[in-house]
Amino acid sequence: MGIHASPTAVMSFGDRSGAVGYLVGEENRGLEYMFVMMNHARLNVGLQGLAIAERAYQQALAYARERIQGKPLGCTEKTAIIGHPDVRRMLMTMKARIEAMRALAYVEAAARDAAHGDPQPERRERAMRYAEFLNPIVKGWCTEVGNEVASLGVQVHGGMGYIEETGAAQHLRDARITTIYEGTTAIQANDLVNRKLLRDQGQAARQALDEVNGLGEDLSSQDEETLQAIGSALKKGADTAARAVSWLLTAAAEDPRLPAAASVPLLMLLGTVLGGHQLARAAVAARRRLDAGDSGASFYETKLKTARFYAENILPQAAGLLAAATDGARSVMSIDDEQL
Repeated sequence: MGIHASPTAVMSFGDRSGAVGYLVGEENRGLEYMFVMMNHARLNVGLQGLAIAERAYQQALAYARERIQGKPLGCTEKTAIIGHPDVRRMLMTMKARIEAMRALAYVEAAARDAAHGDPQPERRERAMRYAEFLNPIVKGWCTEVGNEVASLGVQVHGGMGYIEETGAAQHLRDARITTIYEGTTAIQANDLVNRKLLRDQGQAARQALDEVNGLGEDLSSQDEETLQAIGSALKKGADTAARAVSWLLTAAAEDPRLPAAASVPLLMLLGTVLGGHQLARAAVAARRRLDAGDSGASFYETKLKTARFYAENILPQAAGLLAAATDGARSVMSIDDEQL
């Protein structure tokens, strides 16, 4: 979806005599109104990717609990496939990614609420900058990850997932549109690079990543081994993302095509790291509740284990995304059109 307008453009939306009407020249607020609508729509589509992923996970989990097949190593009898290590890996990947997606989407929604409702103007302004920075990440990352999770749901079902009987394939088909409408993933990535990172020279990104690194530092100094592991991975992720942002600012001055070539890997990198940050925050809250002796210990222990799984199995992907965004950007443009 492209938008091109000059300062003298004349635009109208809906009823010409209605709420918006004609907006002309410097008084044209049509684009402003449109972007308010689009930003909310993009957040909602990110939530749609999350919702489809959640349903795919619930169905895959239920199937894994009832499907009896094979004997995992160390077992003498056939068992449900949930006992097979790789099925467990897929389910844990689905679960951890969904929790990260949900948390990041809620954080953007909360920032938008604060941007409108906080009594202090400076906090409203900061909240809006943060929400605007997160918007293309939530839309692009949550929908791309939603596709990955739905695909894993098919894989957990095996051949049964590929046919219509289980309905697992329907989730994958439903998820596919989410990366396309309300702006494709590439549009979100270009928005992130050009309107969010380059426009403020990475200020909003650095503020967010400083917070991620700060939590990583705090967790790394804890006595508990699980929190240390989460903190160590989080620090590495924050450093990786910060290096990507710094590279982008330098590369944009060298060749304006490079940021565009790197934009999608960069978006996925930031989503991966910021999602890990939210799970680390959840781990801190869970440890606090456990230490306080709150009821529901199993729930809080699960939060800690899920955050650690994400830190050790998903956050390391940030390093590969950094290489794709930086080293890989030049090779994207190296081939001639006729060679494609």
